Amino acid sequence: METEFHRVRRLPPYVFEEVNRLKAKARNAGADIIDLGMGNPDLPAPKHVIDKLVETAGKPRTDRYSASKGIAGLRRAQAGYYARRFGVKLDPERQVVATLGSKEGFANIAQAITAPGDVVVVPNPSYPIHAFGFLMAGGAIRSIPADPNPQFFQALERAIVHSIPKPIAVVVCYPSNPTAIVASLDFYKDLVHFAKKHEIFILSDLAYAEVFFDNNPPPSVLQVPGAMEVTAEFTSMSKTYSMPGWRMGFAVGNERLLAALSRVKSYLDYGAYTPIQVAATAALNGPDDCIHEMRAVYKKRRDVLVESFGQAGWHIPAPVASMFAWVPIPERFRSLGSLEFSKLLIEKADVAVAPGIGFGEHGDDHVRLALVENEQRIRQAARGVRRFFDSADQLLHNVVPLKAMG
Repeated sequence: METEFHRVRRLPPYVFEEVNRLKAKARNAGADIIDLGMGNPDLPAPKHVIDKLVETAGKPRTDRYSASKGIAGLRRAQAGYYARRFGVKLDPERQVVATLGSKEGFANIAQAITAPGDVVVVPNPSYPIHAFGFLMAGGAIRSIPADPNPQFFQALERAIVHSIPKPIAVVVCYPSNPTAIVASLDFYKDLVHFAKKHEIFILSDLAYAEVFFDNNPPPSVLQVPGAMEVTAEFTSMSKTYSMPGWRMGFAVGNERLLAALSRVKSYLDYGAYTPIQVAATAALNGPDDCIHEMRAVYKKRRDVLVESFGQAGWHIPAPVASMFAWVPIPERFRSLGSLEFSKLLIEKADVAVAPGIGFGEHGDDHVRLALVENEQRIRQAARGVRRFFDSADQLLHNVVPLKAMG
C-alpha cells in the first residue's frame, strides 16, 4: 500500500516547490522577498469586466451548473476576436471550446487524444504542462529545440523518423514560455506543411498573443491556409485581461480535436462559473483600451528590468513579447545550475526567480524573470542582486590568493 501511485511516479519533483518553500521560509523570518518567479499578473482586471461579473452573480439562473464547452455568447465572442485579430473565421459551435484556463485545456486535450505509449513532440525548454500533460495521460515525450529555426525542423524530422510509434502531435508555444521568443508566419507555414505531410497534429499555445512590445503582433498558426485541418490552438484571458484566478481560456481549431476535447470535458467539469463566462464575454466584446494599458505597463517594467539589472552587472536580453525575460545565469555561477542559483538569489539578494530546469533540462543554464512587480520593486531587486554579486566577487577575490599560496 506504500507504493507510489503510477501517474505520480511518472512525475519528477516539482522544482518550483523547492524555491517556493525557501521563499516562504525567508518571508517567515522577516525578509522582504521580491517575487519575479511565478508569472502571476499583479494588475487588476478591467473595471467593466468586474462590473459585469458583479451584475451577473447571485442570480438563481446564473448560479446553476454552466455549459462545459462554454456558453454560446462566449464562444461567439471568441470567434469574433479571432476574426478581428487574425482574420481567421471560426464556427463558434464546432470550432471553439471554452476551457478552465489554457493550462487545463492542454491537460484535457492530452487526456482526449493520447493512447498509452503515444509519442508527442515537445520543445525543451517549455511550459511544464506541455510535456507532463501527455505523460500523465500515458504518453511518451520526445524533445526538440524550442527556437523556431531550421534546427527545429531538423529535430522534428528526426523525431518522426526515429520514434516508434510515430508521433501523433507536436506542441508549439510562441510567444514562448519561458524563452519569450516569437515565431513568424513563415515558420508556421513550414510547420503546417510538415504536419500535413507527416499526418500529425499541431497543438499551439498562444497564451501571450496580446503581450508584445514593438508594434509587431505575434501571429496565429491558424492564419496559415489549411492549418485548421491539423491544428488546435489554446489561448487564455489570464494575461490579456489580468484574469489569472478566473480560469478562463479557449481551444479553437480542428473540429475532430475539439470534439474529443469537448467529450472529455463533459465528463470532467461543468464549465466555468456562468457569471465568469458572461464577464469574459464582456471583455472580448468590449473596448481594448485595457489591453493597450497592460502592454504599456509590462513594457515599462521590461525596460526598467533591463536597465537596472544591467547596471547591477547582470545582462538581461530584452524580450519582444510575453511577460518574461529568459536570462542566462552569470558565467561565474553557471556551474551551480539554475535551481541552486535561484536558491542563492533568495538567500543573498531577497529575489525569487524561476529556475530554468523547471522547464526542461535544456533550460538549466537560464532562469526566468517575470514582470509581475512594479518598477520600484524591480529596481529594489536589482540593488539586491548587485549586493549579492559584490559580496560574491569579494569572496572569490579572497579565495583565489589562498589557492595560489597552497
